Amino acid sequence: MTTHGHDVIVVGAGGAGLRAAIAAHEAGADVALVTKLHPVRSHTGAAEGGINAALRDGDDWELHAHDTMKGSDYLGDAPAIETLARDSPEEVIRLEHWGMPFSREDDGTVSQRPFGGLSFPRTTYAGAETGHHLLHTMYEQVLKRGIRVYDEFYVSRLAVTDHDDPAERVCHGVVAYDVASGDVVGFSAADGVILATGGDGQVYDHTTNAVANTGDGPAMAYRAGVPLEDMEFVQFHPTTLPSTGVLISEGVRGEGGILYNSEGERFMYERGYANNAGELASRDVVARAELTEVQAGRGVDEEYVFLDMRHLGAERIYDRLENIVHLAEDFEGVDPVEEPMPVKPGQHYHMGGIETDEHGRTCIEGLYAAGECACASVHGSNRLGGNALPELIVFGARAGRHAAGSDLGAAEVPTGPEARSEDETDLDVPVEPGAVGDDADVAADGAQLDPDSVLAHAVERERTRIQDMLDRDGTNHAEIRSDLQAAMTEYVNVFRNEAGLKRALAVIRECRERYRDVAVSDPSRTFNTDLVHTIETRNLIDVAEAITLGAAARTEFRGAHWRQDHQERKDDEWLKHTLVAWDGGDPDLYYKPVVLEGEDKEYEPKERSY
Repeated sequence: MTTHGHDVIVVGAGGAGLRAAIAAHEAGADVALVTKLHPVRSHTGAAEGGINAALRDGDDWELHAHDTMKGSDYLGDAPAIETLARDSPEEVIRLEHWGMPFSREDDGTVSQRPFGGLSFPRTTYAGAETGHHLLHTMYEQVLKRGIRVYDEFYVSRLAVTDHDDPAERVCHGVVAYDVASGDVVGFSAADGVILATGGDGQVYDHTTNAVANTGDGPAMAYRAGVPLEDMEFVQFHPTTLPSTGVLISEGVRGEGGILYNSEGERFMYERGYANNAGELASRDVVARAELTEVQAGRGVDEEYVFLDMRHLGAERIYDRLENIVHLAEDFEGVDPVEEPMPVKPGQHYHMGGIETDEHGRTCIEGLYAAGECACASVHGSNRLGGNALPELIVFGARAGRHAAGSDLGAAEVPTGPEARSEDETDLDVPVEPGAVGDDADVAADGAQLDPDSVLAHAVERERTRIQDMLDRDGTNHAEIRSDLQAAMTEYVNVFRNEAGLKRALAVIRECRERYRDVAVSDPSRTFNTDLVHTIETRNLIDVAEAITLGAAARTEFRGAHWRQDHQERKDDEWLKHTLVAWDGGDPDLYYKPVVLEGEDKEYEPKERSY
């Protein structure tokens, strides 16, 4: 058995993974990055808008925290939100010192622009390619420090002990498929594994996410015993290109871009969706407004609306938004300097994820998560634009430091079974969720043995699983994935209702049953993308089911979760987090309270208007 040993293993090498590796290294750990993509191909590179940080006179971290809590529709946990707001300025300044090429004003100061839901223009940026420059800046630091990168190793299983109580389990490493050689290898972690696997947008068929964003981290952690938190809260970005789902940055609206319907109305104002903020209302508000316009017959070609930035002038557009010009030209055949762009909402970001505290710890000892795959919870039911990138660097750094042994103090965000406050008792579902037959153990825990035995056991089981898929004849995963994506897009999109959610659960169940007979058509052992995609599809099934269970349970309208049959926010009943635990293949749905007590204040839920 081929194994590699390090103190800290970071799975994924996007923004959160790179920052975690640097922090763990600086704390004295022997750290390695294990990634299915080359680091600079990570989806963080597609982030366009910017990084929120209170840097200027007139702004402060308390205002940033207030805006974030309001944007979350009061479902964010105050300790995590305040950690984000306090730490972000220092992290942004550190990036600048590392050579991040931030856009600047004429006097040389770093530029900041308005973003939706912010009370102050605090979004720092590097043109409209902020994520691209962030990746390259941090990857340079990884190379400078000599941190080991295992490139094109697809992690598909966690090596975790099999104690009955997940809170007693320990993670000793991971198992990965070496894409180049076809071997299945083990990575042992003496001090900790940090999952930084990014988003899961491939659950939907219209998404800004890359093809590689398949929810690998949440699915693996879920099956190992870590609860998934607030999975019903999926963000649909208001401005994506209709033909591809390619993102058009919120920076366009931050610079003054305007939304029009087919009647030439600036509908955010003229139709009363956001009388004060207009196009810079929170993303959930703008996305619902656009779809409402389309459904009312005021959409263009019954599908989209127009985003217009012509009035900004060519000089400003090319200075601050040049790549938007190229995206619109390449994918829609539109020159946005001369004509408006077609845009519509598309799946963009997942507020929910692996339950962690503000140090990145899960309820399983030695297992951490950071970035979009995690839920601390910073974003609650809706993420503000410009808050994703600071989350990557703030919580990536904290997870790296803690895994390497740094003392970050006691965590205030509770996790694991002990955080449970009440059980779900009334959920009416048309099918039994969870495992089918004997597949509860497909990617579950290892033996309750010493660390080396746990890892060896996990590697052997993964080899057997992969060989079985290569050897048998059966269903191609692509058929299953396509049906899953279509159902999620149809029934678990921006607008949701009880009947649609039940139908989605039924389709997900059918997909799970069909997956039992899945087979890999490519017999090759090397560079077998069909094998990788087949493994990913199992992860998408688990993630999709968790999203839909949470959406069916939450009978209210909060943030990005809109229920046709429940059109009000119900603080007396639903000011709580939704948790789904795998529970050996029989999903357990329960709740825990939102933590609204911050460092010096308690956040009081108020009506959220823009």
